[in-house]
Amino acid sequence: MLGADLQKALAPVGDLILTDVTGDATFLDVTDTERVLATVGENRPDVVIHAAAYTDVDGCERDPDRAFRVNALGTWNAAAACRQSDAALVYISTDFVFDGEKGRPYTEYDVPRPIGCYGASKLAGETHVRALCPRHYIVRTAWLYGEHGKNFPYAILNAAKTKKELSVVADQVGSPTFTADLAAAIRELIGNPLYGTYHITNKGACSWYDFAGRILSLAGVSDVEVKPIKSEDWPSPTKRPRYSVLGHCALELQGRDNLRSWEDALADFISRLSL
Repeated sequence: MLGADLQKALAPVGDLILTDVTGDATFLDVTDTERVLATVGENRPDVVIHAAAYTDVDGCERDPDRAFRVNALGTWNAAAACRQSDAALVYISTDFVFDGEKGRPYTEYDVPRPIGCYGASKLAGETHVRALCPRHYIVRTAWLYGEHGKNFPYAILNAAKTKKELSVVADQVGSPTFTADLAAAIRELIGNPLYGTYHITNKGACSWYDFAGRILSLAGVSDVEVKPIKSEDWPSPTKRPRYSVLGHCALELQGRDNLRSWEDALADFISRLSL
């Protein structure tokens, strides 16, 4: 999902070397240390964008070994390869590195406290990036959706085709983020000499319940009721942050916090769909 928008955003900037474990890209498993080192070493890129991850939050909780193999070891490999080849590294991280108990937006200077395996494995990746690769951008983002791949808006719109009532969690709050906007922000970030950690999301915040209601409204679906429920009423083995809104302190300090609101981004996304 993010990879497709990164490819589109970065194509005019320079030559791209695309890797993945599926599709037409060059096959590269990020958990294969030798292959990652060789691929980066052979191509000598200026920048590596490490967007590969095991993002199934419940899956991470059920299989922590896989979560840490992909999210921690995979990132360790990418960071080591960049160190060896003197490449800058962009690492995509997550709001789930925080516990959600602060009650107001987290800044880049808040201490992470993950409460689940997904967040812990992504935080381990951050640790490897900081330790190994001086020229890095750690980009924490949240609640991603886009035109490609599976995401929450598609799930809501598909469910609305067959159901007249949808139950959606109302006590988790975050910032829905359009991957096209995130990809454009990453394009602008690359080359900035101020390396470090950045929070990048669309502005504003809402609950999943609010998000679902806005999706249906923008799509012109008026005959489906959205019912608010509590987190404990949703079947999941994972405890999730209650309030994981990310403050854009690093971008604000540089005068670069120009992402649009989540409402405007979602309206743009919906307008691109064939409904």
